[in-house]
Amino acid sequence: MQFKFKIQPYQTEAARAVTDVFAGQPNSGASPYLRDLGRAADGDGTEALPGFETQVQASEGYANAPIALGSATLLENIHKVQRRNRIVESSSLATGPAPVNLDVEMETGTGKTYVYTKTMLELNRLYGWTKFIIVVPSVAIREGVYKSLKNTEQHFFEQYGKAIRYFVYNSARLGDIDRFSASSDINVMVINMQAFNTSMKEGGRSKEARIMYSERDEFASRRPIDVIAANNPIVILDEPQKMGGNATQAGIARFRPIACLNYSATHKVTHDAVYVLDALDAFNQRLVKRIEVKGFELKNMRGTDGYLYLQDIKISKNKPPQAVIEFKKLNASGSISKRAQGFYEQDDIYPASGELEAYRDGFTVSEIVPDSDVQLGYVKFLNGIELCRGDVYGDSSDRDMRRVQIRETIKSHLEKEEALFARGIKCLSLFFIDEVAKYRVYDDDGEEGLGEYGRIFEEEYARAIDEYGRGQQNLDASLDAGLGKARRRYLEWLRGIDAHETHKGYFSIDKRSRRLIDSKLKRNSDESDDESAYDLILKDKERLLSFDEPTRFIFSHSALREGWDNPNVFQICTLKHSDSETGKRQEVGRGLRLCVNREGERQDLEALGEQEVQRVNTLTVIASESYSDFTKSLQKDINDALRERPKAVTEEFLKGFAVQADEEKTYALTQEDAHDVYFALVQHGLIDREGVPTQKFKESGLTSVTDDDLPEHLYAYRKDIEALVMSVYDEHALDDYIRNGNEPKVRENPLNANFARAEFQELWNKINSKHSYTVDFDDEELRAKAIDRINRELFVAKASYVMTTAAQRSTQTRENLERGESFGDTTRRDYEVGEDASGVTYDLLGEVATAARITRRSAAAILKGIAPVKFRMFRDNPEEFIAKVSRCILAEKATMVVDHIAYHKLDERYDSTIFAERMPENVGRALETSRCIQDYVFWDSEGERDFARDLDSAEGKVAVYAKLPRSFKIPTPVGNYAPDWAIAFEKGSVRHVFFVAETKGSMDSLTLRDIERGKIACARKLFNEFSDEDVRYDVVHSYEDLLTVIQGTE
Repeated sequence: MQFKFKIQPYQTEAARAVTDVFAGQPNSGASPYLRDLGRAADGDGTEALPGFETQVQASEGYANAPIALGSATLLENIHKVQRRNRIVESSSLATGPAPVNLDVEMETGTGKTYVYTKTMLELNRLYGWTKFIIVVPSVAIREGVYKSLKNTEQHFFEQYGKAIRYFVYNSARLGDIDRFSASSDINVMVINMQAFNTSMKEGGRSKEARIMYSERDEFASRRPIDVIAANNPIVILDEPQKMGGNATQAGIARFRPIACLNYSATHKVTHDAVYVLDALDAFNQRLVKRIEVKGFELKNMRGTDGYLYLQDIKISKNKPPQAVIEFKKLNASGSISKRAQGFYEQDDIYPASGELEAYRDGFTVSEIVPDSDVQLGYVKFLNGIELCRGDVYGDSSDRDMRRVQIRETIKSHLEKEEALFARGIKCLSLFFIDEVAKYRVYDDDGEEGLGEYGRIFEEEYARAIDEYGRGQQNLDASLDAGLGKARRRYLEWLRGIDAHETHKGYFSIDKRSRRLIDSKLKRNSDESDDESAYDLILKDKERLLSFDEPTRFIFSHSALREGWDNPNVFQICTLKHSDSETGKRQEVGRGLRLCVNREGERQDLEALGEQEVQRVNTLTVIASESYSDFTKSLQKDINDALRERPKAVTEEFLKGFAVQADEEKTYALTQEDAHDVYFALVQHGLIDREGVPTQKFKESGLTSVTDDDLPEHLYAYRKDIEALVMSVYDEHALDDYIRNGNEPKVRENPLNANFARAEFQELWNKINSKHSYTVDFDDEELRAKAIDRINRELFVAKASYVMTTAAQRSTQTRENLERGESFGDTTRRDYEVGEDASGVTYDLLGEVATAARITRRSAAAILKGIAPVKFRMFRDNPEEFIAKVSRCILAEKATMVVDHIAYHKLDERYDSTIFAERMPENVGRALETSRCIQDYVFWDSEGERDFARDLDSAEGKVAVYAKLPRSFKIPTPVGNYAPDWAIAFEKGSVRHVFFVAETKGSMDSLTLRDIERGKIACARKLFNEFSDEDVRYDVVHSYEDLLTVIQGTE
């Protein structure tokens, strides 16, 4: 099968965007020059170039003619192209290695190599330039470029009547450079970054550098760099963001290029952009596949396995190396979550984990070794465990997760395959793994066998085929004959494929043993430059698209990801821990190309039509992390890479914008509001067809829009709507506009003069004593009630994977990406995780006794008394079992202790330093005050904010108040309790001048948990019975409730 190419308008425009920059340049053909033949030249003065009929004079070379246009003309040409393509205009010519440095941005999968190949031919046709150098960042891309040049030879020859002479630079074959210089045909040299970086370091010690910069006997005593530079080539950089910085740019400059053309989907260093087809453009024009994501999240995870993941090793000048390790943490609720934090040598994971038993013994970091030239960085623990960067230890649920991922990949494959088969499209699925042994193993005799993932695949495939085939045999009798025949043909083909033959591994190969081996990573990279592996991948590219080839499921090393750009990959599954180094765009990029049928014809919008192109071209990503994490990262990756566009006013642009009439009133524009505002702008000629504000708007704003044109509730927001529209052309229009309310800039919050007021000092002296308590209740009664509650209320969730699935919306906007709304509605499915077999032992009695604040004897009696079915729940999730049993005991204890508690004042007191606790992270929730003992009150809820406002404005009633810090605690038998407020009233305004208050959103005691009710009851008893009679405590909902409570005590 051969790929078929056709002329596509967007690719033609991309080439034209470059060629038009040089409009006015004379076409003088190849520019002859006297070539330096060196000291050893002899013969008849001519040499034949293989593959070309032309005989050329050996002493004559052909270079690119220099650019004849001045800087002003070039910049004006660039501006014309940028205006045509709606690109922000350059203020001046970009600096770089060449006089002209252009950027062409094209989304992965839209044919960059095709475009710059066409561009070279157009530059030759229009201006006579013939010498080009393509620089690529890796062996994978180099091999792909070489194959593309080969595949498109005939296609472009039919268009231009010319062939391109191309070769890959090799320092051992310097004759290629000589022929490159001598030929007047179109010549292309392809060089990858590794060869380029070593070769271009003048004076470097590497063999390549010596060859490039020294006079070589085998090269007629000439320096290769001089021979290349004499051609004044045009340099094309494919993926320049992966090629380093200043050193690479300096190396390119030594080629003496007349122009540098940069092609990428994600430019980091920008030049003069002339064409942009970013992710939004490509998707909305139906030039790439639609993405569907299946994400997995482990719910109710256990903490019994000692899970560790070495995420990174950070090094700095002034600190020792720090290991960033992900581990499991026991939360206060008893649930387990994963958390990553930095650890230095001698740091212990056990306390950081919330004292999970699995980390008790030996999980102290003993050694941290950063990455080096010869090995990955690693961490050692006192118990002997050693982790290399990227390694996972003790993930007991990993095997369950990988089985579920493989099962869902096969399921997605089969769901698509039948419909694709009917269209003559071969469906492929691609698994990326991080270790060959997980797919293929070898015994002592060298005989190969299946690794863990290979075995799981064959088991799940057999199961899926059995279920799928059985379902297909029960075809509805009403199916028409044509559909029935198509389905039968597919089933016959499917049943003829052996499970063992339908999957294949593509990995690096050991030259001696011919065994599959792990790919060697480039330093500071997750990619490999294994040439043999890429050769195999590219060699089989077309064969894999044939229905005669049984391989449909491909396993490959994640380091070889860059080499896979097969258009018929419809499923990508990463069977490895998700890491932060691999961007999500990079992860899905290998499957974005539109598919081809068995004839090699691209199944694009022209072939399938608007309704079918996305339905056929859908890439399903079976992620190794939760749906929300993956899609959030993917949308951020896409949004961050989007070009700067001349903004336009659209309904999507207006929707969701937070407008503000005053400090207290903020409102987000709805879809209906956005429609009304947009219609008014169009009706009054304030924006044009493309949403660009007109001169009328720039001169008079919204003055022509009357109240009749807008809904009544938007009248107050006219000024902000005007500023929003103005921001399309004035980037400073919203500088003074606050979208999220009046957020003060709070750097510190010290005590102010109110703290020293006599009213507060008197209140503070009455409440700042610390207390202890004694309580006497019947242990037997507590045990009986606790057993009854546990039997009634205890339910422990089993660990399970939740799979969430959704696909991209049919149309994408930048606003949707920014809001994280580019994916549609989700569906959910649950998978149970197998039983834990970690062997971690727990001091069950001790942990329950400690958490519930009871004796071990009482804990033993309660656990012995609960129903066996409840006690067996301990196996499902030990940490959650302990936490929930303890809470049941505490809840019963809370209802019993209030009548039997007695508080005793201690000599120790709280001092004023407790008000200097660290600032909250959300300083946006700061209310500036006048009666509080600090300048700001940080509120946790809108109810607290309103309560503080009312206290602050209660002139003649409230003298001074404080928001009590969390460290102001009252001990109770069911846990410490921290009230919210301390309030001093003006003397004479109320009977009880001093009040300690708790603000709750609801006064209904049924909505409060038993433990919380117990704490409040204890606080009420302390302040209302044992403290000074001038101090009262109660729970209130609002300031009005506070006054009602006070009046009730008078």
